[in-house]
Amino acid sequence: MQNIIFTPTKYVPRLKHTHHQQKFLQLREEYPFFEYQNYTFTEEADGFRIHFNFNLANKFSFSPETYIPKKSFIQLPENESHLRWLVFHIGMVELISYWKASCSPLVIIRCFQLDDLQIAWWKKLYFNGLGEFFYTNNIQISQENFMDLRCDSSKKGKAVKTELMPVTIVPVGGGKDSAVTIELLKQAGVNVLPFIVNPRKASLDTVKAAGIAEEQTIIFQRTIDPQLLRLNQSGFLNGHTPFSALLAFQSALAALLTGAADLALSNESSASESTVHGENINHQYSKSIEFEQDFRWYSETYLFKSLNYFSFLRPLSELQIAWLFSRFDHYHQVFKSCNVGSKTDSWCCACPKCLFTYLILSPFLPSDRMVKIFGKNLLQEPVLSPVMKELQGKTASKPFECVGTVDEVNFSISLLSSKYRPDELPILLKQATDTHHSAASLQNTLETLNNQHNLDDQYLRIILDAIRN
Repeated sequence: MQNIIFTPTKYVPRLKHTHHQQKFLQLREEYPFFEYQNYTFTEEADGFRIHFNFNLANKFSFSPETYIPKKSFIQLPENESHLRWLVFHIGMVELISYWKASCSPLVIIRCFQLDDLQIAWWKKLYFNGLGEFFYTNNIQISQENFMDLRCDSSKKGKAVKTELMPVTIVPVGGGKDSAVTIELLKQAGVNVLPFIVNPRKASLDTVKAAGIAEEQTIIFQRTIDPQLLRLNQSGFLNGHTPFSALLAFQSALAALLTGAADLALSNESSASESTVHGENINHQYSKSIEFEQDFRWYSETYLFKSLNYFSFLRPLSELQIAWLFSRFDHYHQVFKSCNVGSKTDSWCCACPKCLFTYLILSPFLPSDRMVKIFGKNLLQEPVLSPVMKELQGKTASKPFECVGTVDEVNFSISLLSSKYRPDELPILLKQATDTHHSAASLQNTLETLNNQHNLDDQYLRIILDAIRN
């Protein structure tokens, strides 16, 4: 396995960069082990409840839950052991959110036996998925030594070949990417089943704008144990975890419950770019092509022999997705990509996600339409100047947000600048500099696909038709 030592740079703008190496060592000594004790899957009158039990060195316990409301198209599989094997794996991702509070050197799995390849797979996911966490906490540790993963069970699970239907599950988060996926697939006549984890207004409105009823949407309601929040407030370690890896396993369970053959994510090619320049640290690791390939292998080997997990938008860049999204005006007033404003269904207009979305969409929509979407012209906000520098790659790292590549940002800035006379440039464009891109290079950029993807011919034709029309 690759042995990586994190060596953070001295300064990362707008990023809370704390020196927690000593705390990390102290917590590991005080809390020497973390246990995945057990889990339950129970049927209730109106849904299904999943309950996980984790234990931190016999001093703290955590019991997160996921509730799945019943729908007419959800059916429990005949193979109950396969169902429980799959649910167990969701807990394998859930545990990392609780383990990171102390980073205990030993993790004990008491539910199932995992072979050596599985243990190596999980350690790779944990280590790379926690790259931002280690970086922002200034923790130096190697992949070899950060965790010893052991199993204390003789129970084994195995991959099962099941008969699946021509249905495509599309996770919907409420942003532009999943809207493009669901719209292109629907237009092509694909039988789409939206999947939402913890519904918010933007995600529900996106499904509604697609012309799909909420009753025809599979929903998971995930809750975090309040004990973890209390530990975070009292000074335990905290930081980013690989949520999209959790979504992968949740989607696999959704497929088992609905019989869907395909899982179409909406991760673009840009997600594979490192967040920290010159380092293998990616805020979007579990959205990267590397994780996608790893999950496909793991699913085929240990979970499903017939499930097709892929990202439908992987051949496209953020710029191409924004171009396609600009055509679908029925989503323009309902989509939201801002994490800060997620609870209030709003754009905060002050974060990297808001500015990036504004920059990437602006070349394809008139200024008045952009202002209508966001409520103000973000290009005229001088307070966003430091964020612009981060997005342009002029600082030690990009923002730790799901944003596009530095090249895409600079391309968008160049395209935007060409729409104004020099004396009319908005404040942020005056401060930004980039080489000129011609209309010819724009057309070439919009029509060029990334060849690193897992789309079969059916799905690839849909993408090709979209960018050629």
